[in-house]
Amino acid sequence: MQATHDLALTVQQRADGQYVWLMMAATEPVAGSDALYYRPACSAVAAQATYSSAFSIGVAELMRVAAAGSVAAN
Repeated sequence: MQATHDLALTVQQRADGQYVWLMMAATEPVAGSDALYYRPACSAVAAQATYSSAFSIGVAELMRVAAAGSVAAN
């Protein structure tokens, strides 16, 4: 299980009218680099018709993960 720090949320448009949220978790830092690299941690099961709907659902999931203290990959 990944700790809830260094998470990012994005929305992808997979086709017209198909938007899905994707939660990303930072990987271990690379020695000597200031860059953060992210990997997919979990994503929406079903696409939404609008960007804002997908984003809202993703924010709710991010808040649920933060309250639970971990993110499980699915």
